Amino acid sequence: MTANGIAAITDAVGAVMDPELRRPLSELDMVRAIDLDGDVARVEIALTIVGCPASDRIRADVESAASSVPGVASAQVSLTVMTPEERRALTERLRGGRAARTTPFGPDSLTRVIAVTSGKGGVGKSTLTANLAVALADRGLSVGLIDADVHGFSIPGLMGLVDERGLAPSPTRIDDLMLPPVAHDVKVISIGMFLRREGDDTVPAVAWRGPMLHRTVSQFLTDVHFGDLDVLLLDMPPGTGDVAISVGQLLPHAEVIVVTTPQTSASDVAVRSGLVARQTGQRVIGVIENMAAMTLPDGSVVEVFGSGGGAAVASALSDEGAEVPLLGSVPLSPGLRAASDAGSPVVLAAPDEPAARAIEALAESLARHPRGLAGRSLPLRAR
Repeated sequence: MTANGIAAITDAVGAVMDPELRRPLSELDMVRAIDLDGDVARVEIALTIVGCPASDRIRADVESAASSVPGVASAQVSLTVMTPEERRALTERLRGGRAARTTPFGPDSLTRVIAVTSGKGGVGKSTLTANLAVALADRGLSVGLIDADVHGFSIPGLMGLVDERGLAPSPTRIDDLMLPPVAHDVKVISIGMFLRREGDDTVPAVAWRGPMLHRTVSQFLTDVHFGDLDVLLLDMPPGTGDVAISVGQLLPHAEVIVVTTPQTSASDVAVRSGLVARQTGQRVIGVIENMAAMTLPDGSVVEVFGSGGGAAVASALSDEGAEVPLLGSVPLSPGLRAASDAGSPVVLAAPDEPAARAIEALAESLARHPRGLAGRSLPLRAR
């Protein structure tokens, strides 16, 4: 009876998911000891690091899981910490045999990498990227989001990851691996998570030049443990500067979506960002027109920024070898603006908004066309 009870508790506790690593505790070797004293379960869990920010959540989930086993009236959970050797073994297992400081998103990766870029700032690129990430995750895909706009980072705020002071949480570190915070089932990393200064409630500006920018983007790709992703989105800085060149060098196989507004001054510049991406070997898969015509309650249509910019960019980037489609137009929307300011993606906060419906249609289109396997080796091992 006791042996069966301990086995049932072990199964229940082992199935609890680590909220940061998104894997069961049993798979992470975090369940250390389980005992059953009458109807009281005693469980010992080894956390990855001292001061683990997810410790309260893990304790509560383990207590709930153990108490749910028939015959268990209550659970007592004690928390310890892994030894350096155990932690090292865990990080090696998380890398899946990949050497440290190497990216898991190489040409043979099954992850679809999509860089969202624009020619100039202020076209709503980051807002669209954040909402696309959430909409894709809502479809059951495993999604990661890198805020590569180092100088103008805004993804933590758009994803609701900042506190009342505007500060984003720092990623948990396990040795040389960083665990990205999760918002709306999307794993997110941004330079804004590393700029908090002790005793200072302000977020300093980033005044870095090429080498530092390249190193930062490289570390996001190599040192952040995203796990197995279906899609990795990169919110790129506007224009064709250092980060665009670095991403082209680091991820030459990435796909690119160009964002523009309908006006000519934005669309002409947007073409350049697509051309630079193509020069690095990346493939432009489409154009999104943002801030398009808005329909008022009386049925009248207002074109604040004109019309035709998205189609013009798609046409300019198309050639005989590759047609670049206009993936869709997202109307100018006060609801989208309000949801973004509140840190609540509009696809969740107001799914009936015209802008939300347009973004959902874009996500559905992207989800229907996963990255193909042709020409790539699969991670199979001989037995």
